[in-house]
Amino acid sequence: MHELPVMNGILRVVMKHAAMNRVTKVAAIQLRVGKLSDLEEKWMQHYFDYLTQGTVADGAKLEIEWGDVVMRCAGCDREFTTEPHTEAFGICPHCKGKGGKILSGKEYYVKNMVAL
Repeated sequence: MHELPVMNGILRVVMKHAAMNRVTKVAAIQLRVGKLSDLEEKWMQHYFDYLTQGTVADGAKLEIEWGDVVMRCAGCDREFTTEPHTEAFGICPHCKGKGGKILSGKEYYVKNMVAL
């Protein structure tokens, strides 16, 4: 259920930019969501639909681009992309070391809005 406060924050951003640009109808919101964010697309749209009732974003569709998980290896200090929920998660393809610092994959933000 952590999608509800996240979508509330997204809606605040959308409403702010809609007002600044005198938008009367938002048709779609393009989001970038990291694969480690633990957000589920189904619930994101569900809560967004609930929150946007009666606003300029009422009926808007979320278009979600899932962002890769990028890590910096603790062993060789090189960056690499890794897939969550797999056996190879966090294993450096360069040195085969395990672990490191997560550089991206937890983020979520509005990339673009489609207005009518």
